[in-house]
Amino acid sequence: MSELPHAFKEVRLELAREKDHPEGARNVGYLFVAPLDANGQIDADLWAAHRDACHVVRFRPNEADDKGHLVRRPGGSWAFRYDLTGDEEDEAGYRFNDERFTVGEYVSIREGEAFHTFRVVSVEPV
Repeated sequence: MSELPHAFKEVRLELAREKDHPEGARNVGYLFVAPLDANGQIDADLWAAHRDACHVVRFRPNEADDKGHLVRRPGGSWAFRYDLTGDEEDEAGYRFNDERFTVGEYVSIREGEAFHTFRVVSVEPV
């Protein structure tokens, strides 16, 4: 990977509390790289200039990591895409355009038919 602008960060999301995980789950989540502006929001212009560097790893216990990319869909929404041929459904971020990826914030991601809430646990320089 070539030298990326300083705005690029590695963001770790972990499952927040929900019915089946009352304490949340550190081993269920996402690790992704994206350019973030001063407010912690995804910078669409930098993403467009370096989209190949914007990758994601989805991790789950007892499963191989699923690797893909952060993509911008028609209309400007963001999603994680693991199948670049387009056969597999994207995991869409709920209002990722408005979300701030700063430690302690919560974001929602649609996995299949359900939304799950994840907590931002780290944001580190790439």
